[in-house]
Amino acid sequence: MASCRACDLRVLTAVVCGLLTTIVLGLGIWTTVLKIQRELSTSSPSIPLEFCRNGGTWEYGGCICPDLWKGWRCTITNFCEKSTYESLTFDRIPVGKYGSSQQRCDKDTLNAGNPIATRLCNITIYGEIELQNVTIGNCNETLETLEKQIVNISTQSLNISAEAQILTSDANRITPEGVISATRVVGQIFNSTRNAEPEAKVIAVTTVSQLLDAGEDVFQKAAATASDNDDTLATLIKQMEIYSTSLGNTSVVRPNVAVQSVAFSSESTMESLNVRFSVRKGTSDSLISGSTVVERDVDKLNPDGETELQILLSTLKSNTMACGFVVYQNNKLFQSKSFKAKSDFSQKVISSSTDKNNHQGASVDIVFKPRYDQKEFQLHSYACVYWNLLTKDWDTHGCDKNGSTNDFLYCRCNHTTNFAVLMSFEKKYKYPESLDILSSVGCALSITGLALTIVFQIVTRNVRKTSVTWVLVCLCTSMLIFNLLFVFGIENSNKNLKKSESSTGKPDSGRNEMLMQDTVDIGNPTCTVVAALLHYFLLVTFTWTGLSAAQLYFLLIRTMRPLPQHFILFVSLIGWGVPAVVVLVTVGIIFSQSGSQWELNYRQEEICWLAVSGNGGLISSPLLWSFMIPITIILINNIVIFIIIIVKVIWKTNQNLTSTKKVSFLKKILSTLSITVVFGVTWILAYFMLIGNDDIRIIFNYMFCLFNTTQGLQIFILYTVKTKVFQSEASKVLKSLSQSTGRVRLLPSVAPLRLRVRMYNMLRSFPALSERFRLLEPSVIVEETTFSESDQADSSM
Repeated sequence: MASCRACDLRVLTAVVCGLLTTIVLGLGIWTTVLKIQRELSTSSPSIPLEFCRNGGTWEYGGCICPDLWKGWRCTITNFCEKSTYESLTFDRIPVGKYGSSQQRCDKDTLNAGNPIATRLCNITIYGEIELQNVTIGNCNETLETLEKQIVNISTQSLNISAEAQILTSDANRITPEGVISATRVVGQIFNSTRNAEPEAKVIAVTTVSQLLDAGEDVFQKAAATASDNDDTLATLIKQMEIYSTSLGNTSVVRPNVAVQSVAFSSESTMESLNVRFSVRKGTSDSLISGSTVVERDVDKLNPDGETELQILLSTLKSNTMACGFVVYQNNKLFQSKSFKAKSDFSQKVISSSTDKNNHQGASVDIVFKPRYDQKEFQLHSYACVYWNLLTKDWDTHGCDKNGSTNDFLYCRCNHTTNFAVLMSFEKKYKYPESLDILSSVGCALSITGLALTIVFQIVTRNVRKTSVTWVLVCLCTSMLIFNLLFVFGIENSNKNLKKSESSTGKPDSGRNEMLMQDTVDIGNPTCTVVAALLHYFLLVTFTWTGLSAAQLYFLLIRTMRPLPQHFILFVSLIGWGVPAVVVLVTVGIIFSQSGSQWELNYRQEEICWLAVSGNGGLISSPLLWSFMIPITIILINNIVIFIIIIVKVIWKTNQNLTSTKKVSFLKKILSTLSITVVFGVTWILAYFMLIGNDDIRIIFNYMFCLFNTTQGLQIFILYTVKTKVFQSEASKVLKSLSQSTGRVRLLPSVAPLRLRVRMYNMLRSFPALSERFRLLEPSVIVEETTFSESDQADSSM
C-alpha cells in the first residue's frame, strides 16, 4: 500500500512538472509567434533604404550625400576625375576642395609624409566642373617654419599662404602644434595692415576650412597647450570678421567656411540698412557655391523649409558703409571652457560685423535650424550666445531668446560679433516593454521553487539527519533575491515618467541662461542602487555555483582527502565577499573618472542594469570587466569540473558492481541534469545570443529565457521534490487529505487498490521479475547519488 502511494505520488509529481514545462514552452512559442506577427504587420518605411544612392543617407526629409555626389538621390557627380600632372597623380577630388597628390615628401625631408602638391576642383559660373592648376609645395617647409616667416608676409604672402594650404590638406596629419602655427600664419595674412595679396587671403580661407576638418580633440589639446596670454585663435576670428567686410559684394565659399561681404551705396537715402543673410540647406554637410543668399532692404526674418541658418542685420547708415558675414560649419575654433559637449553634433557659428568698430545702433535677429539625430535625441533647451573675445568664451550678455517653433530657434542680440546657439538634448531612450509572460511566469515559478527549497533544507535538517547543505542554501538565497530584484526592479521608473509627460518636443523658451553641457541626464538613484544590487547578487549566484562545483570535486573526485579546514567559513567569505569587492571597485573607478555624471557610465538608462559600453567603447564597459569576464572564468571552471564528474563518477561503468547496485540510465540522466542546473551550465546560451543572424539569435534568446528564468524551479524539482523525505512528507499530507474526504468516497477505489496490491505481490514472488521491476521504479533520488557524501561532510563540520 505504501509503495503504491509512493508510485502515485511520483506519477502526480511527474504530471505536474510536465504540465509546468508544457506551459512555459507554450508561452515561449506563443510569444515568438506574436513577435513575428508584429514585425510582419509593421508598415514599411515611406522611403526605402535603397532610395539614396552612392552612400547617401535619408535625413531631414532628403538625401544627405557624401562629398563626391549630389542631387535628390545622390546620383549626380560632384567631383573631378582622377588626373595626372607630370609625375604627380591625384585621386577623385570633390568640387570646391583641394585634392592631395598620391606622392608624398621623402622621409629625409622636414615635411616627410605630407603631400607634395595639391589641386583644386572648382565649378565655373556656367556650372561646369574643372580642375585648376597644380600647386607644388616645398618638402622642407613645415607649419612651424612658416610661422617664422610671418615677417615676410607683405612680400611673400602668396607663397606662404599656398604652403600653409598644402600643409593642412591632410586633416589626419594636423597636430595641436600645427593648429597653433597655422592659425598664426593665416591670422596675419588676413591682417589688413600686413598688405597680403587678395589671392593669398582667398587661399587662407581654404586653409581655415581644412583646419576645421581636424578632430575635435586636436583643437582641445591646442587650446589646452596655449597659454592664457596666447590670442592666436581670437586674433584669427577677429581678423576674419574684418576681412568679411572688405570683399565688396562678393563671397568666398569653402566646404567649412563661407565669407560674404555687402557694400552699401553712399547715394542711398535710407536712414537704416537691413541685410538678410541666409544659409540654404544643401544635399551634403559641406557648404557649396550658391548655398548662401544675401537680400537687402528687408524688415524681418523669413525662414522656409530650405533654410538652415538666417541672420538679419539692422544698422544705421551713418555708422556703416559695408557689412560682412562669416559662417563656420562647426565651433572648433571656439573652444569653450564653460560649455562641455559630449555629442558630436556640429554647432554652426555665424559672424556679422560692419566696416566700422562702432556697434552702437546695430542689432541682429537670428534663426537657427538645428541639425541632430531626431530619432535618438530630443532638444531640451537652448541658449543664444556670442563669443566674447575678452574672456575667450561664450556669453549671453545682450542676447535674448526670441521664441521657437518645432523647426527653428530664434535669437535677438543688440550688438554684432560671432553668434551661436548652444543646445542641450535629452536622449530618446527606447525603454523595453514590461517583462513578457514567459519571463514573468518563469521567474514566478523560480521564486516559489527557491523559497520552498530553502525552507525544506532548513526545516528537514533533523529529519534527514544531516546538516543544512550550506552551499545549496546560499546559492538558492542569492538566486531568490536576484529574481525578486529582477522582477520588481529591472524597469527604470523614468520610463513611466516619460510616458506621463506631455512632451511636444518644443524646447524651453524661457530665460536666456548659459548652458553647461549639451546633454541632460535625468538621474534615478533608485535605479542605480537596483543595478548595483543586481550586479552583486548575480555575481554572488555565479560564485556559489563555482563553489558548489569545487565542493563536489572534493567530495566525489578526491574522496580520500578531507575538505580543507574551516571550509564553510572560507567559502562563505568568498561567496559573499568577493562579489562585493568587485562591485565596490567598479563603482569607485567609474565615480572617480566621471564625477557627478557617473551613473549612466555604470548602468543603462533603458533598464536598471550595467552599461553595455562606456565612453571608450566596449573595452571600457563595466559589463565586460566587472561581469562578463568573471562569469566566463567561473563558467569555464564549472564546465571543466562538470565534465570530470560526468565522466569519472556518473557515467563511469564499473563491472565489479552487481546488477542490484548498478545505477539506471534514468538516474544517470537526472544526476547529470541536477549538476547542470546547479553549476549554471545553461548560461553558456547567453554567448550564442551574440550571433549576428537575427533568426538564430531569437531562438537562443528564448532558449536562454526558458532555461534560466526557470532555474529555481529546476532546483526545486531535482533537489527537493525528488528526495525521499519530501515524498514521504507529501505522502502523509495526501493521506490526511484523502482521509478527510470521507470513507464513502474511498469505497469505489477499494477493489482496484486490492487488485494492484495482488499484482505487486505476484511480481515480487518472481526474483528475476522483481529485480527488473525495482530497476524501473522512478524513485530516483538525486540527493543519494550526488549529495550523500556532501551531507556527510557537512555533518562532520
